Amino acid sequence: MTLIKSISGIRGTIGGTQGDNLTPIDAVKYAAAYGAWVKLQREKDNYKVVVGRDARISGNMIQQLVMNTLVGMGIHVVDLDLSTTPTVEMAVTMERADGGIILTASHNPKQWNALKLLNKDGEFLNAVEGQKILDLAESGDINFSEVDDLGRITRNQAYIDLHIDEILNLSLVNVEAIKEAKFKVVVDAVNSTGGIAVPELLERLGVHPVKLYCDPTGEFPHNPEPLKEHLGDLMKMVVDEHADFGIVVDPDVDRLAFVDENGEMFGEEYTLVAVADYVLQNTKGNTVSNMSSSRALRDITQKHGGTYTASAVGEVNVVVKMKETNAVIGGEGNGGIIYPELHYGRDSLVGIALFLSYLSDIRMSVSVLRKTYTSYFMSKKKIQLTPQLDVDALLKAMEEKYASEQINTIDGVKIDFAENWVHLRKSNTEPIIRIYTEAKTQTEADQLADRIIGEIKIIANI
Repeated sequence: MTLIKSISGIRGTIGGTQGDNLTPIDAVKYAAAYGAWVKLQREKDNYKVVVGRDARISGNMIQQLVMNTLVGMGIHVVDLDLSTTPTVEMAVTMERADGGIILTASHNPKQWNALKLLNKDGEFLNAVEGQKILDLAESGDINFSEVDDLGRITRNQAYIDLHIDEILNLSLVNVEAIKEAKFKVVVDAVNSTGGIAVPELLERLGVHPVKLYCDPTGEFPHNPEPLKEHLGDLMKMVVDEHADFGIVVDPDVDRLAFVDENGEMFGEEYTLVAVADYVLQNTKGNTVSNMSSSRALRDITQKHGGTYTASAVGEVNVVVKMKETNAVIGGEGNGGIIYPELHYGRDSLVGIALFLSYLSDIRMSVSVLRKTYTSYFMSKKKIQLTPQLDVDALLKAMEEKYASEQINTIDGVKIDFAENWVHLRKSNTEPIIRIYTEAKTQTEADQLADRIIGEIKIIANI
């Protein structure tokens, strides 16, 4: 059992002992630290925080603990109840709130839950802000309100509808063309809140949704990470239903993947590529993804005359780089779409609407669309080191070894070769170097990773 305290939030397994797991006491402790941080940001008479959750079994318990802790600090709470991460992010700005908390462990199995923390802009906290909350939690320097100054909870379950309203009003979402196309789409929402939001979005776009695992019980029917090995039922149903394609989202609806009409994976990395292709055809500009994402986004960006930039891994880092470069589209290769015309957060719902708009425009099947993009293949491996080894020194040695290549060191060491790349990142919790590679074939990607692992072992003398 595990409790992971990081700048992006508090994540852990339910049950067990305080401090080692996400127990009720830990939920209260970190919710109180977040409330104290909110009050430090600006002095005012009334504070407001938006709270929502995915459908996992522990969600209601954790949400009640979090909300009532904030009430005890004199903070008013807008309770979205079952919601999605991007919906909570948008609700923060619509409510002019001081922050937001999403109770979700994203793609982790059902025994996990987490407090994901947002600032007043509905965006994830940066490193400095996150560290301040961790420091407050450990210091215990937190004041609660007297009885006449307690906050209150107001439930508002309209925000999924409002979120969809905003998507349908986007200029690049061609509602009429989508309706005319009469798409039929299978939806796997892993029995979480995507089962509420995605079918509603599709119905309002005139798309016929075939629901698979759309009952928000939190009983995940398969591993909730949207990878091929977990999606056999979806792939089969797309073919059986003669659907145009399939959609799968993770439990909090910020990761998106497609299955083509033949029941084959479109490729998580290519979700962002296809949506960016459509956006860039209609809006000239730049793109951003993290350093471990596919080179395919760079290719499509350059094709449309834009500039591609790689950020450090992590949504907050992608958003910062998008703002710096005025990117019109960005995200992460794990199926996270960030479309700033709507908001700065990974959002499967806007990704679906833009993808449908593209399909209705080009009038080609999903499998044919996929063939228009260069195929890249990734390998993800790691090397276990002894605690005595200086991981930073090893990364520096690899940087120097390949100094003649294109090197990026904002997040570990990324080496861009002419035909492939390798990204080396150290773990913050154990002596491990993670090795990500990409090449034109799976064999080449695996061989590059193995070669780099061999070179690290020689340098480390292991």
